[in-house]
Amino acid sequence: MDVFKAVKMTENVYWVGAIDWAVRDFHGYSTGRGTTYNAYLILSEKVTLIDTVKKPFFEEMMMRISSVIDPSEIEIIVSNHSELDHTGSLQQTMAAVKPNNVYASPMGSRALAAHFHWEEDPIEVVKTGESIDLGNMTIDIIETRMLHWPDSMVSYLPAEKVLFSQDGFGMHLASTERFDDELPPSVLEVEARKYYANILLPFSPLVTALIGNLGKMELEIDLLCPDHGPVWRSSIDWILGKWASWAQKKPCPKAVVIYDTMWNSTRSMAEAVMEGLTLEGVSSIMMPLRASHISDIAAEVLEASALIVGSPTINGRIFPSVAECMNYLGGLKPCNLVGAAFGSYGWSGEAVKELNGLLEGMKVELVSEGLRTVYVPDEQVLEESVNLGRSVGLRLREICGGLE
Repeated sequence: MDVFKAVKMTENVYWVGAIDWAVRDFHGYSTGRGTTYNAYLILSEKVTLIDTVKKPFFEEMMMRISSVIDPSEIEIIVSNHSELDHTGSLQQTMAAVKPNNVYASPMGSRALAAHFHWEEDPIEVVKTGESIDLGNMTIDIIETRMLHWPDSMVSYLPAEKVLFSQDGFGMHLASTERFDDELPPSVLEVEARKYYANILLPFSPLVTALIGNLGKMELEIDLLCPDHGPVWRSSIDWILGKWASWAQKKPCPKAVVIYDTMWNSTRSMAEAVMEGLTLEGVSSIMMPLRASHISDIAAEVLEASALIVGSPTINGRIFPSVAECMNYLGGLKPCNLVGAAFGSYGWSGEAVKELNGLLEGMKVELVSEGLRTVYVPDEQVLEESVNLGRSVGLRLREICGGLE
């Protein structure tokens, strides 16, 4: 008896992926709600499998396929994205079903060869504008390089109006519900935003171009099928609109304050900075690094236009947790930010200067040269911290055209 069953998506398309309830870290990304590895089966004349799953979940995928057809009936496999959470079981799948054809993009073929070191490359290359013949249907190929790997592509099934979007428009969310309208909108909002911030943010200009190209192609999409999270059927325009908005990163009257502290002096300054932002009517959130994961911070920064960072000085440098966070955020390349730095020190006080350099490296517009104090901040320093928050708030008011 097959424990795991396929889920019918359309007349001829089934979800045959796997649910990972246990994963809590995805190469540095905190996946508090787990994830799914989505694979899709098309019952065309030439039965086709779109993507596979992470290696430990091979048996689950095969059971789901077996609940619909004998897996040996699969003639075609399409690999939209070569990352190992979608190709880890590709070799096992190929050995089990012995497909006639395995397709990937040009860069996908190279990546898969580097992963598996095949003696003879079994991959057939497909490019934008080309189609794969499924007998009574076709799959149209659109390469989406660097969204989010060089090999990425999406596959469109015109007969069913289904777009298989690999990691595009996905999220890390384990659930028994397979469709967006079966899940709370608040959960979709939070997880989609976090996914975009941590995976796609560095490639936002390419996201804008992709959404524009999809619009020009006038594809009819009844189902949008990503490789993680739920399938979109009721809120396709909503998720496309969210991605378009996040990619454009328009000014937003919100500030994020992050800090770490040794003896609570930098913490006291952070709280005063928050008070200054509040006095200016700015929506703000404080994220102490000892209580906040960097991937959650990235999700907040995505919808903010100010980043204020506090750190004590240790061994002539910024605090290690602050350095880790700034390194991570810098790699994500958030744009259109204003900001400032602050912190307490005991002897030499280099942290604020170093933070200023890191913020400038991220192209953050600094509203001041920063604020620092020796040891415990007195009333004057706390007042200056409030004023620092107010200065950032005033600049936000200017760039956002005023606040209600």
